[in-house]
Formats: sequence, C-alpha cells, structure tokens
Amino acid sequence: MPMPAIIQAMTEGLFGEENHTGLSGSKVICYPDRVLKIQPVSQEVTDEVALMKWLDGRLPVPRVLADAEDSGFHYLLMSHMPGAMFCDHALLENPEKLLDCIVEAFTALWQVDVTDCPVSRRLDDRLRLARQRVEAGLCDTENVEPGTYGPDGFASPMELLRWLETHRPSEDTFLTHGDCCLPNLFADENGFRGFIDLGRGGIGDRWQDIALIYRSLRHNYDGSYGYAAKAACPAEKLFDRLGIAKDEEKLRYYILLDELF
Repeated sequence: MPMPAIIQAMTEGLFGEENHTGLSGSKVICYPDRVLKIQPVSQEVTDEVALMKWLDGRLPVPRVLADAEDSGFHYLLMSHMPGAMFCDHALLENPEKLLDCIVEAFTALWQVDVTDCPVSRRLDDRLRLARQRVEAGLCDTENVEPGTYGPDGFASPMELLRWLETHRPSEDTFLTHGDCCLPNLFADENGFRGFIDLGRGGIGDRWQDIALIYRSLRHNYDGSYGYAAKAACPAEKLFDRLGIAKDEEKLRYYILLDELF
C-alpha cells in the first residue's frame, strides 16, 4: 500500500524488514534506526501517540518521529528501541536477571507522576471499551487461556463482560503499560532499556501490568510460543521481588479482562 508522503520521505532508501514477534495485529517494519507501525485508525492508536509524546523525557520509550493517516490506516514512525526483548532466549535462560529487569521496568513506571497524564485506563475506561468490543463481535474466543470459555468457564464474551462489570476490584492507580508482556519490554547487558507498544497504556491499576507479565512469564517458559526454556520459570518469585503480596483475585480479574482485547 502507498505510504503517506511524510512517512515515505523519512524511510526512502532505507532497508526495512517486517517483524512478526508479538500478537498486536499491527504491521511492523524495522529499519536500521527506526520502526514503522501500521494499523487501522482507532482511538487506541491516537492514545498511543499522545502517551508516547507525553512520556518523552519521563520514561524510556520510542520517540515519535512522524505519524500520519491515510485510507483508514495510521502510520507511526518512531525511533528504534535498543537492546533485546525480554523474551530473548538468553534472558529467559537467566531468570534472576530477567526478574531484575522486570523490577527495574515496574519501578520506572510506578515513579512517574501521572497528574497530567493524557490517557486514562481506569476500569471505567477499560470496561467501556470492552463492552464496545463485545457488542461489535470483536472478541477472539479461540486464542484465550484454557478454561476461559466452555463447560468450566464463561458461555460467551458477553457473560464474561457482565462478570467483570459486577466483580470490579479496588484500583491501585499508577502509570500502566497496559499490555505488559515480555516482547514489549527491552533490556541489554546492563538491564532494563525501555518499553514499546503503549497503545493500552495510561493511568490504571498496576495489577493490570502485574497480571499480564505474570501470564507472559508462565507462557514464555512452558513452550507456548515455540521455545521452552531450560531454566525454571520465575513467575512465582515475581511478587517477592516487587515487594508485594500475591493477589490471586486481581491476577485472575485482569487476565480475564485482557481476554476481551
């Protein structure tokens, strides 16, 4: 597809390679020093650009170089994030270092003053967006956690949504990433380097991030994504390392909520 003029001008002559890691559904093209993310126009995309610009100088995130819309698609050109994803095999085989990096990343998130943060991802906002998705028939019922749907789970996304609406936990609000899975965090030999894919980020309950990193750890160690690490999964050590008590109810709630996105 033809690119908007500003994007074409800023990538002309550069070799780009498509990246297929992750489950975002976006088209991602990696150039030597920049990354182009192409996805349908949506409020989430608008929020991502606003949040990235606001976070510039506050957190290590890609810098927005240009963004444009054309024919229903949004083109976001941003700086390259140095380092390797947290799901890099070398890091998975060093679970203590991986936990160190996760603690660094979460500490960085929780230290940001959210007073004038332009994006809210509180439960009111998340559940409203979830309802829109359920009513539009956009929720995947196949690529979900075992037991979410079926005889031992919920009959449908609408039944799950109604349960989420009536079982809301109290919120512990901080800056959240929103899709805090291992491929969206980067590290190098010195530790945590930064975050990518911030479309679901904003002010919200920090257990949203804790739940998804916990789930991501488990699945990255059990072979769900094609690589079964030889090292033991460190997911159960996460809470002690973060200095918080494990909250089974919140873990379950936010993993179930993510099933609608």
